[in-house]
Amino acid sequence: MTTIEDSNKRGMVVVAHADDAEWGCSGTVAKLCDEGWEMVYVLCTDGSKGIDDPKISSDELIRIRETEQTNAGKVLGLHEVVFLGYEDAMLQPTLDLRRDIAKQIRRYCPDLVICQNPARDLVGRGYIGHPDHFAAGEATLSAIYPTARDRLTFPELLSEGLEPHKVKELWIMDRQNADQYVDVTDYIEVAVSALRAHASQVEYDDAEKYLKGWRSEIGSEVGFQYAEAFKRFVLG
Repeated sequence: MTTIEDSNKRGMVVVAHADDAEWGCSGTVAKLCDEGWEMVYVLCTDGSKGIDDPKISSDELIRIRETEQTNAGKVLGLHEVVFLGYEDAMLQPTLDLRRDIAKQIRRYCPDLVICQNPARDLVGRGYIGHPDHFAAGEATLSAIYPTARDRLTFPELLSEGLEPHKVKELWIMDRQNADQYVDVTDYIEVAVSALRAHASQVEYDDAEKYLKGWRSEIGSEVGFQYAEAFKRFVLG
C-alpha cells in the first residue's frame, strides 16, 4: 500500500485525542497492521474535557478514555499506545510538545507518520475544527522536521539514548488537498469496531453510520467502496 522502499515497516499516528485516529485513519491503520507494520499511536492530550455528563469528573474521564483507546488499539492490532498527557482543550504547538513527539519518533523510528491537518479547513460542513487538532498537527510536522532529525536539537534526548531519526513519509489526514487514497473496504468493519470502543464519545449505531458514510463519500471519488484520504509528503 505504501511506496516506502526498504521499509522497516514501522509507522506512527500522532493525534490530539483518543478517538481522533479512529475517526481519521483507522481503516488505513488496520490495513497496515494486517500487512505486518508495527503501528504506534501517540495521543497528545489526556482527553479530560470531551464529555457533557456532569456526573463524570475530568480525572474519571481521563481513565475512561485511556481504557477506550487501549481497547481500540487491540481491535486494530497496534504495537503500542503512548499517552503524552497534555491538558485537553488547551493544547499548543509548544517546544515541549514538539520535543515530546520527537522523542517518540526517535524511540520507535517510524518510516511513516500520519498526523492531523495543522490548518483550519473552512469548507462549510458544520464543523470548524478543534484547536487541539491544529496544534497536534503543527507540533508533529515540526517534530519530524527538523527536530527528530537533528542531533543538536534537544541534546537531552541523546543522553537518553535516543539517536536522531529521519521519517521517510508523512501523511496528513486531509480530504480537501488529498493526493493519497487508501482502499479500506476490506477493513471498514474493523475500523467501525475500533471506533465503537470509544463509547464515551460516540453512540454505537452512529459509529457505523458516520464512519461508513464518510468513507463511502471519499471512495466514490476514487473508485473504491470505502476509502481514506491523505496529503502525502515524501521526505528527503
